[in-house]
Amino acid sequence: MRELHKALTDIGNIRLHLAAGTMFRGFGPPVIAATGLLALVTAAVQALWFDAHPDPIVFLGAWVAVAIVSAALIGLEMLARTRRHHAGLADAALFNAVEHFIPFGAAGAVIALILLRFAPETVWMLPGLWQILIGLGLFASLRFLPRSVAIAGAWYFLAGAAVLMLASETRSLSSWAMGVPFGVGQLLLAAILHLALGGDDAEDR
Repeated sequence: MRELHKALTDIGNIRLHLAAGTMFRGFGPPVIAATGLLALVTAAVQALWFDAHPDPIVFLGAWVAVAIVSAALIGLEMLARTRRHHAGLADAALFNAVEHFIPFGAAGAVIALILLRFAPETVWMLPGLWQILIGLGLFASLRFLPRSVAIAGAWYFLAGAAVLMLASETRSLSSWAMGVPFGVGQLLLAAILHLALGGDDAEDR
């Protein structure tokens, strides 16, 4: 029984190693582009609506909802595409991709909770910090995504830094400071993946 358990563990490790060396094809460019459009629409609606609801919790809550919807859409597409493109390595490939982004998502949630609870006057920093974290997450994913994804990572990182600098002058939340970086970033990422992967029937590298 011990030998069987060790053999299964070794097989699992081999599958993870093989998945780590294969370009991940689970991200669907159309869905990622749709999340970018969702961010831009949310920013436009919130720009008209926010003046009557200046509560930062309401403002950030709307973007958390957008993030949850976007993650759900991308996640469902990942499941379908991973099964289709990675066959027997689907589970390992999906795990390898998800584990790279979870730490950055968790860090963003923890930072938001700490600032809201202990330093609410600093919540204006959250949009920029979240964008920087996404940029770092994309850079960390370069080992299993096309190298050109670094362009989107750089966009998010630089946009986050710019948002922090601009927001420091007013120390207030802006719907466009959230919507434009995320909207452009997701549309850019979708275009990069579409060009780099060359469609659903392209061969893995």
